[in-house]
Amino acid sequence: MPTYSYKNPNSEESIDIVQGINEPHEYIKDGIFWERQFSVPNMSVGSKIDPFSSRQFVEKTGNMRGNWGDMMDASKELSEKRAQITGGEDPVRRKKFDEYSAKRKGKVHPQDPKKLSKLSSLGVSLD
Repeated sequence: MPTYSYKNPNSEESIDIVQGINEPHEYIKDGIFWERQFSVPNMSVGSKIDPFSSRQFVEKTGNMRGNWGDMMDASKELSEKRAQITGGEDPVRRKKFDEYSAKRKGKVHPQDPKKLSKLSSLGVSLD
């Protein structure tokens, strides 16, 4: 249920009251009608970042509270957005897999979908 703030017009005392949305939003104590105080709602402005911008990702995760796993979750979400935008595969992830393979004389990255398709073509089951 939402919290509403009221101020005593005589003493400048304020109080927060939990009220239902359908209840009348008024507070009367000792015959004094307290004035309702309106505040700016809490909302996140600029929380959407460009999934292709590494600078925005660094700014978001640098100021973010949390742990390593939270940052990795944010990274995964952006990867999924890039894959949706480009039609199936994240180009940043593909570039990292290709660089891995080039540095290791053609060895495929363990998480690369190419490896999975290679294994299935050889008849190896991953179950």
